[in-house]
Amino acid sequence: MLITLFVSFLSAEDFNFSTHLDVRTPFVKEPVLLSVDLNQTNHDIVLLFNFDLKPSPEYTFQRIDSKETDSYHNAKVHYLYLVYPLKSGQVDIRFNLVKRVTNDESVAYSFSGDRDNVKGLVTQNTTIELPPVTLQVKPLPKGTQLVGDFSLTYDIKQTKAKAYEPIPFQVTISGRGYPPLLPHLVPKSKLFTLFSEKPIVHTSHSKEGIFSKIVYPMALSAKQSFDLPAIRIRAFDPKKERSYILEVPKTHFEIEQADVNTLIDNTDNPRPYRTDWSWLTTLLGYLIVFGAGFASGWLFRWQKRQHVHVTHPLIEKIDGCKEKKALLQLLLAHEPARFAPVIEKLEADLYGKRSTTLKSLKKEAKERLHAN
Repeated sequence: MLITLFVSFLSAEDFNFSTHLDVRTPFVKEPVLLSVDLNQTNHDIVLLFNFDLKPSPEYTFQRIDSKETDSYHNAKVHYLYLVYPLKSGQVDIRFNLVKRVTNDESVAYSFSGDRDNVKGLVTQNTTIELPPVTLQVKPLPKGTQLVGDFSLTYDIKQTKAKAYEPIPFQVTISGRGYPPLLPHLVPKSKLFTLFSEKPIVHTSHSKEGIFSKIVYPMALSAKQSFDLPAIRIRAFDPKKERSYILEVPKTHFEIEQADVNTLIDNTDNPRPYRTDWSWLTTLLGYLIVFGAGFASGWLFRWQKRQHVHVTHPLIEKIDGCKEKKALLQLLLAHEPARFAPVIEKLEADLYGKRSTTLKSLKKEAKERLHAN
């Protein structure tokens, strides 16, 4: 349906105003082309326009074309907007317009002077209240997540991996319609860890609407084999008035668990540290000579109470780890529950979510070993 509105202003009828909609009753998030024309009717003045749509939570808009003719006393402007209603029911599209009136003398004066001394154009500005353009917006089918004509592709680099190895996973949604940005593409699960980045967005505007290509880069990680459930996205094409499904099928991932026996050996290398008391033995030998029986008895009782401290072998293993991945494998093989906070930090670091130094991770692991 074609809508044309002409507005005549009592304050001298300096111009007329008209609009045109290609769709009067769109669906929510269906693109609507709105054209606006402003034509000067009072040719005795110099007339300028400052025009745009008013922002609103009920719709979004994008100016996709603009033609302005500033011929002598005969200003004409033509704007083309792409409007997306965001709610069902009545939606009023409102306008901001400032009419700027001046004369030939002011125009000539504003352009006089050299390049470094351009004078400002003096105008008489009037804010004009224009009647809104009304849409009757139809609701979407229940459960609709995307609006437009889209296709989906996905790329899973591998379905076999080692425990905690990141598996790259990418989903691409492309087509014409309201930009297909989804907050949660893959549901959370206790079976795997999901690492996601900010979607990569490519869009272009035309009279046919917005063409979008959204890339969702992700990675999956798990300690044992798991199934990624099917991803089903409900979409609606307002041009054909049909619903359809975009789907990533259910996928099984085979995870190879690490052999615990290969993570820890039975050899202490380097050997546990022992305190060298040989200097004290020599000193006591002299004391025995001069202290006789009393010194001998006291020395015997003292030696029985001495405790030779031997460092826990796991601490040496921790200190011997040169990489974060080696430290992760070592802790997973020895009481993962005790070292759970350290393991969590290691995983976050290895998969790029948060950076932590190897030194601090080793220190926390040893503190948890001494705490129990």
